[in-house]
Amino acid sequence: MTAFRLHLLRHGEPERTGRMLGRTDSRATAAGIAACVSRARGLSIARRIASDLSRARACAEAIGPAEVDARWRELDFGDWDGLAPASIDPAALGRFWDDPDAAAPPGGERWSDLVARVGAAIAELPPEPTLIVTHGGAMRAALHVLCGFDVRTVWAFALPYASLLTLDVWDGAPRAGQVSGLVTA
Repeated sequence: MTAFRLHLLRHGEPERTGRMLGRTDSRATAAGIAACVSRARGLSIARRIASDLSRARACAEAIGPAEVDARWRELDFGDWDGLAPASIDPAALGRFWDDPDAAAPPGGERWSDLVARVGAAIAELPPEPTLIVTHGGAMRAALHVLCGFDVRTVWAFALPYASLLTLDVWDGAPRAGQVSGLVTA
């Protein structure tokens, strides 16, 4: 049985914080990029991948050359994308947080769609140490795919900007993962 180390790094702080940033492309701040570079220092990696959104891509490229894969994007919040949560109908937002698959944002992406695209990206990874600079939602989807955590469990993980999750990924279909270490500070 072979395994490889997978590092999932949340992008650094974006210029626009406190908003539902899914497909909205807000750049990372210089401090956010530096935090990601610092967090990645010392990781043994053979491959770097980044979401195509600039807040993730800039952080990855500051670490080193990176492939771009749009499947690692954040959940698309549809009509809510770019809005502050306080400006969204509280009942609708509450239904979304309770069940992001059944109550997707209007015009947005369902949780199961995010899980499917992240799962497909994971299934195609070669067994080599990999760093993926991505988003909080995509990291949660990866935990669901690799560890089998349900939606309530993955939303319980605190994933601040520049958080790092490190997992050992074992052979399996699509991938059966085992958490070897979580670094979220």
